[in-house]
Amino acid sequence: MRQNAATLAEKLLQQIALPVQVERGEIGITASIGVAIFGSDGTGARELLANADAAMYSAKDQGRNAYCLFEPSMNRGAHEELALTQDLRRALALDQLSLHYQIKLKAPSGPPVGVEALLRWPHPEHGMILPDRFIPLAEKSGLILEIGRWVINEACRQLAEWRAQGLDVPSVSVNLSPAQFRSAGLFGKISDALTTHAIPPGSLVLEITESTAMRDPEASLAILRRLAELGVGISIDDFGTGYSSLLYLKRLPASELKIDRAFVKDLVRGGEDAAIVSAIIALGRTLNLAVIAEGVETADQQHLLTELGCTSLQGFHLGIPCAPTELAAHLA
Repeated sequence: MRQNAATLAEKLLQQIALPVQVERGEIGITASIGVAIFGSDGTGARELLANADAAMYSAKDQGRNAYCLFEPSMNRGAHEELALTQDLRRALALDQLSLHYQIKLKAPSGPPVGVEALLRWPHPEHGMILPDRFIPLAEKSGLILEIGRWVINEACRQLAEWRAQGLDVPSVSVNLSPAQFRSAGLFGKISDALTTHAIPPGSLVLEITESTAMRDPEASLAILRRLAELGVGISIDDFGTGYSSLLYLKRLPASELKIDRAFVKDLVRGGEDAAIVSAIIALGRTLNLAVIAEGVETADQQHLLTELGCTSLQGFHLGIPCAPTELAAHLA
């Protein structure tokens, strides 16, 4: 039975992968298939569908365009994911998510040029859950857009509160997920947050990763130009890890490049990473972009990045992510 199911799944993948003719050429389609067998993997429709769904996600995790037969271990993982996703949905509804903020300093040691908002989830049973664990669940479940809307609104609200207290926080940066970046309602949500909290658009910086910007360069360019028309800042995050075309990069209405922490971690004078960082800084200077290095964890990195010409610095050596009240005390 399992062999017959596997054979059928392979045939389905082959047929689905055949090119489809459209007006402007051909398009390719791939599929991920999960298989659950009646009897051995369940006897009820709900159980079989749940197990097939778990197998399908396993196929996606293996690179997509594949099939997987259900195994009990998948079910355990699926139940854990389902429970955590339900908790996340509840946390969003009950306003249990929080933002921590990490300061960004003008090189080498100040003054502050802004802060970056970093999402945290203080789970009532499991303690603090970091984004690398729950953001993939949010993307899979579709919660990412609502979470993204909350983050933008809360970051603007907090910035307004700090300024009302007389604290000088030049800007707040917010990370946009790929789904959020391409969502139809993004511009309205940003405009609403800025208007609601009376925040000048230039005080909000939107960070998108290099890989997100380059996924569909022409579409990304149109989105970024629209965002720039709102007056917000645009930062290209994780720069140096993607595959940027300089032709597109010079057209992007960005104001900042963020050097990925992978180039900072092992940074030493005369090393390969130093050469890469130096080249990125020179590129940023040519394109009239500020260049910020993240992941600064030592005084040596701080000094070398400053010597190389980095505009701003961010990292544990300069300030750890902390709750708004802690950051306010530090700034005061």
